[in-house]
Amino acid sequence: MVNSPLLLYYDMSEKLSDHLRATRAYPLKFVLSASLYEDYLRDVALLSHSRGKDLDPATHLGVPIEISDDSRGFMVALDGTVVCLS
Repeated sequence: MVNSPLLLYYDMSEKLSDHLRATRAYPLKFVLSASLYEDYLRDVALLSHSRGKDLDPATHLGVPIEISDDSRGFMVALDGTVVCLS
């Protein structure tokens, strides 16, 4: 799905921001496949290095990340709605 550095991180951030704006609440979680999570870890390492500050790879801006091999990558909204990541 994602090979460009930071594309997954920014997509997740955009979905989170849209959810916060619409509901004034955080989504329940992000669900990523193992390969997407590897991309996410790469993005977190790049951002951590550039900012000189470690980011928690278990959450995305405070939202838990779940790993599921049968996932194409999505966010679970507060009401349970599934929002696909691009």
